[in-house]
Amino acid sequence: MAISDDDLIHLRRAVELAREASAAGDGPFGSVLVDGGGRERFADRNREESTGDATKHPEFEIARWAATNLTAVERAAATVYTSGEHCAMCSAAHAWVGLGRIVYVASSEQIAGWRREVGAAPGAVAVLPITAVAPGLAVDGPVDELVPEVRALIERAARPAHLG
Repeated sequence: MAISDDDLIHLRRAVELAREASAAGDGPFGSVLVDGGGRERFADRNREESTGDATKHPEFEIARWAATNLTAVERAAATVYTSGEHCAMCSAAHAWVGLGRIVYVASSEQIAGWRREVGAAPGAVAVLPITAVAPGLAVDGPVDELVPEVRALIERAARPAHLG
């Protein structure tokens, strides 16, 4: 599916949340849940470092919120916009809860590559595309227009302290 102007608005909001996460010392990721009518229903940012809970990804929080607050029909009609492609945990949660389309700015592979380039250690979980974990999901990304912003956030966060 082509990326629309509305998609870009929601993706920019996700990138702003990623900036907020980065400023708070958390990993630079943000996500927004938009219902079938185009209304933002829930938004969050990464909170791993600030809480000490490695599962505090915004995509996972969206799945939890949606399971409690939306009907199955509403979840299926919703779209999740995110600064970075879901990890395996978040992809599974998204599929289990029955959320609809995912639109991301930067792919997991891009993010892993940027982290490698600045000398960061690899993550604890294998880098898998969303569709490898949940093959039935509708997924769009990367969105090249916003990739440079996300890349800068990722590289800044991943650069080992001794390299400044």
